[in-house]
Order: sequence, then C-alpha cells, then structure tokens
Amino acid sequence: MEVHETLLDLIGNTPLLRMNRLGAGIPAEMYGKLEMLNPGGSVKDRIGLRMLEAAEREGKLKPGGTIVEPTSGNTGVGLAIAASIKGYKCIFTMPDKMSQEKIALLRAYGADVVITPTMVPPESPESYYRVADRLTEEIPGAFQPNQYHNDRNPEAHYHSTGPEIWEQTDGRLTHVVISVGTGGTVTGTGRFLKEKNPDILIVGADPEGSIFSGGESRPYLVEGIGKESWPDTLDRDIVDRWITVGDRDSFVTARRITREEGLLAGGSSGTAMWAALEIGKETQPGDVMVVILPDSGKSYLSKVYNDSWMIEHGFLDRPGSRVRIGELLQDKRSHSSLPDLIAVASHEKVGRAIEILQSYGISQLPVARAERPEDVGEIVGSIHDRTLLEKVFRDRDAINRDVVEVMDPPLPVVQTGAGIEEMVADLSRGAEAIVVVDGARPAGVLTRVDLLEFLAHQPQMS
Repeated sequence: MEVHETLLDLIGNTPLLRMNRLGAGIPAEMYGKLEMLNPGGSVKDRIGLRMLEAAEREGKLKPGGTIVEPTSGNTGVGLAIAASIKGYKCIFTMPDKMSQEKIALLRAYGADVVITPTMVPPESPESYYRVADRLTEEIPGAFQPNQYHNDRNPEAHYHSTGPEIWEQTDGRLTHVVISVGTGGTVTGTGRFLKEKNPDILIVGADPEGSIFSGGESRPYLVEGIGKESWPDTLDRDIVDRWITVGDRDSFVTARRITREEGLLAGGSSGTAMWAALEIGKETQPGDVMVVILPDSGKSYLSKVYNDSWMIEHGFLDRPGSRVRIGELLQDKRSHSSLPDLIAVASHEKVGRAIEILQSYGISQLPVARAERPEDVGEIVGSIHDRTLLEKVFRDRDAINRDVVEVMDPPLPVVQTGAGIEEMVADLSRGAEAIVVVDGARPAGVLTRVDLLEFLAHQPQMS
C-alpha cells in the first residue's frame, strides 16, 4: 500500500504544466508551476510547516500554544493545516480587502479571524501587523511566525521549490517569473537557482501600488503580493528584473489562464503570467521559462470570476452597454449646484451629519475618515435619514455620538467606466445611492432620483 501518514507529507513536489495556448506566441518554452496543487491550495503551505517546525525545535511554540499571524489568507491556511494536525490554536489578522472565501476557509479550519482596515499605514495600531503583535503579547503561550521577517520562509523555497524546478527542467531553465509578496519565494528559489546557474534570469512581478518595482505605495486590489515596505525576507539582489502589473491586467490574465488552459488561477497567478508574457517577447528559441502560479482561483470566485465585480471596478465592459456611469455623473453636474461629493467625517457627531443632510436637502451621506476623501478606501460607511431617524428617536443621546457609532454599511461603489446597468443592479438590491469612483478616487454620488431624471431624458436608451 502506498499511503501517507498526514496531509503534511503531500506538501511540495508540485508539477509543471506546459502553457500551450498562452505561451504559443513567445519563442521560449513556457511552463507553469502549479502551487495551487499543494494541500492547502497555495505555495504558502511550504513555509507554514517549516516555520512551525523550527519554532517547536527552538522552544518558541509549545503544546497547546496559539499561533497568531498577519496574513492575506494563504499563509494562514498553510499554518492552519499544520496546526490542526499538531494541535495548536490559530488566530489570524487580515485586511478587509481580502475575499470572503479566504475568511470562510480559515474559519473552516477552526481559526479565529480578526479583520482590520486596509487603508491604514503598517505602523498604525489598527493595521493587521500591529493587531497581530498586540494579540501575541496579550495571549499566554502565543507565537507569531511572522512570515515577513522569518528566515525559514525563504529557506523553505531554497530547499524545496528551487530544487524541484531545477530537476523538473533538467537544468535547462533560463527564466523564472515569480509574483512577490513577502519575498520568500523569489529569494529562496532564486538563490538556489542562481547557485546552479548564475545566468538564470529571475523576474519579480509586482502589482501597481507596491514599492518593490519603484512605484509609490497606494491601494490596489490584487491580493497576497506587493508591499508598502520592504520585508526582511526579500533579498533585493536576487531579482534581476521587475515588471509592474496593474490590477486589470492581473485579473484579466488570470481569467485567460482559466479559459485558455483550463487551470483555475488566482489574481497573483495572473500577475506572474502577465509579467511572463512581457518577458517572453525577449526570449529566444530553446529558452525555458517557468512561471510560479501561487494559488487557485477558488478563493476569488466572488471577485475575479464575478463579472459584476469586474465591471464594477472597471476591469470588464459588458457587451452592449451604451451608457457609462461617468456620463450620468456629468449630466448631474450640468444641472445641479450641489458639490460632486458630499461626505461626513467618521469622527463628527451625529448632529453634524443631520445638519449636512438638511443644508443640502439630501437623504444619504458617505461616511469617510476625512470630510473630503481622496481614495475610495477612506469611505467606511454611510448615513441615511430614515435609519438615522429611527436611531435618534429611540435614543435621543445618539445625536451626540460619533457618526462611526451609528453609521450603516458603505454605499455601493461603481467605476465611472461601468455601464449604467450596474447602478440599476445596485439600486434593485436596496441601495438608495452609489459612490462613483474614477480608479480609486471618489468622483461623486448618484441617487435614484439622479438616475430617474437621466432616464427620463433618454427615450431611445435600451
């Protein structure tokens, strides 16, 4: 009988798959390394086990202990699998931009998940890094592997991922493309391969908004890669070339991988593949390129593989859509004296929010961290006159509370380039208004009345 004792025995030794259709237009042979076939569905399984085993040897993690880790999801799954087998508790902190599938998956393993704001600097007490630090200090017997600063992270790839690729390509490898987050995969894998052949080109794929490839830090939507600061686990000298990839290219390419190769891939896989296709234009016949595909698309069905979400964020255009949200917003500006965006700061009192509603004759307001939000991530909720009335009627003291204590969830967000039917869809689900954004910048608010007035003057629209 050929059996394995635990699921941990199945980590690693992931296969290479020839990219027959995606790679058809480049001279090099192109292969994807299928890290989504690890037991937990991602490349992070490799580091989770190694970090825990090192902590056990060093006495940092003892029986019955608690693992606390800031994670975008995949490292948490790798740790949760190992913890369930070894008998540890888990608490993971995650920024709120991560998919609901990832959160649900971690909870399925019995982990506690603490959600923190995305739009705060790393040093903020609210950031998922600092919340994890605080929990580690407060909980007896807690241990934080800290994938961003733990040498076992790149070490895992030096001893597994790198050797696997070298053997699988019979040493013919000329290019390897890796989307970079903690830097552990590119550092460990690249270091091993460079020792075998210094001429191998190590390419780092970096999302727009990350600092690795030289840009300024700003929000982006692809998950699990990029950073706003340099982690200790990333050796900058290992990367020969950086390729910057936008959210749209990442997500559209991920969908191409799925539809052209039959391989359900996550957004960071799309990032790596887009960079590989760019580098591939420079390759020669006989070159061998390996693209590490970090995780599966199963955790992104509600986002990358949801047409409505993609259209909402301006990444897809729905065929046949004639009118764009931006046109509707422009029409409103042409006949309204109201400012494009009226918002109330979350620290203001409820009484101030009521004054704003009354002075402008409106029925809802976005709630933001500042009165003039410059990024959609700063919008944290909304105020509606009908729900506010109920709260103030039941509790007169509510008028002196901070807005953040009584606010409703944020209004739906729609890109200026999205079709007008996206607004209709949001309104049909109960929303009274939407926030219009141009990229990440809030551009205005549109209401049911705005839409009705526009439609009244568009008799030929279908």
